[in-house]
Amino acid sequence: MDFAFDARTEELRGRLLAFMDEYVYPAEAAADAQRAALASPWDTPAVVEELKAEARKQGLWNLFLPDEEYGAGLTNLQYAPLAEITGRSPQLAPTALNCAAPDTGNMEVLAQFGSEEQKKQWLRPLLAGEIRSAFAMTEPDVASSDATNIETRIEREGSDYVINGRKWYISGAMNPLCQIFVVMGKTDPDGADPRRQQSMVLVPRDTPGVEVRRAMQVYGYEDHYHGGHAEVVFHDVRVPAAHLIGEEGGGFAIAQARLGPGRIHHCMRLIGMAERAIELMCRRAVSRTAFGKPLARQGVVQQWIADARVAVEQLRLLVLKTAWLMDTVGNKGAHTEIQAIKIATPRTVVDILDRAVQLHGAGGVSQDFPLAELWAAARTLRLADGPDEVHQRSLARRELKRYR
Repeated sequence: MDFAFDARTEELRGRLLAFMDEYVYPAEAAADAQRAALASPWDTPAVVEELKAEARKQGLWNLFLPDEEYGAGLTNLQYAPLAEITGRSPQLAPTALNCAAPDTGNMEVLAQFGSEEQKKQWLRPLLAGEIRSAFAMTEPDVASSDATNIETRIEREGSDYVINGRKWYISGAMNPLCQIFVVMGKTDPDGADPRRQQSMVLVPRDTPGVEVRRAMQVYGYEDHYHGGHAEVVFHDVRVPAAHLIGEEGGGFAIAQARLGPGRIHHCMRLIGMAERAIELMCRRAVSRTAFGKPLARQGVVQQWIADARVAVEQLRLLVLKTAWLMDTVGNKGAHTEIQAIKIATPRTVVDILDRAVQLHGAGGVSQDFPLAELWAAARTLRLADGPDEVHQRSLARRELKRYR
């Protein structure tokens, strides 16, 4: 593979780096200040909408979607360094570019599997950044890392589907702009093939019986910029059969198609988070003195910074290789690498962020630096889209299979 970025990627990188310096980083403090004055913490600060308008004007919009009809038409390899840059400000930059989860995955699902009517009603407004969405799969009462365990029922009654179930950590659901849920449940719970029991349906937020019960915290944070993570209960929720995505029994396959790009996008952004941590470590090290000399001259600090740089370079190469494979042999052909980056990246970035927090002392756990919130986000990604152990189990089985 060629390690150089192509001309289009370099041009977009230049524009995006300038956008981050001129607009995003200065907006971080302003967004927090505006949010504190809002009537509801889930409302969107005005500066976020200003960032979205500027990003769209500059052509930095929907960069994640490879389908040229709907997005920028970038390959995974082209998008990787751009997503990394947005990871340096994960609360603002992905949203500003309309490249924030869970909307990205939901737009990919609708673009790939949605009907023309579903695309018109929901995909178009999502692409325009006019509404937000949520993906409702995880459940509190079962081990949702195994999607075949899901208990939410989606039952056909005449020309409708009726949904009953309880979900939690449904990202985006607290945002008032969230107007549509992609809900995964079982249409055939007794089916012979456990991977054909599930289906996905579109449920408008204002449908009777949809109860957004509470916001779930993540290490004490509520992730306001992503629309929070909610517990949602569906009580006899009735939607037209036309709201089915794809076919009955296709929910598991659609989820897997959604999660491949989602996993690598998370890893791309995590590298950006690690880069920001290294920058903050270096700035702290050269500006603070302890025991008579700058922290930058302390051996242990030098070791932390060197190890962080080595680790980030390793991760970036593995992520780029995975992106290249996804582009050339497809997600299935890159399965091992997707799992490898999902195991390695959050775990390593958590360690880098932990060292950065340590170097900042009390400031590292405070609201005066972004490190504590970045750490919480990175640590959560060891669970999101499948916990480490599930990916390790699957990857090990595939390795062992060659020797049996």
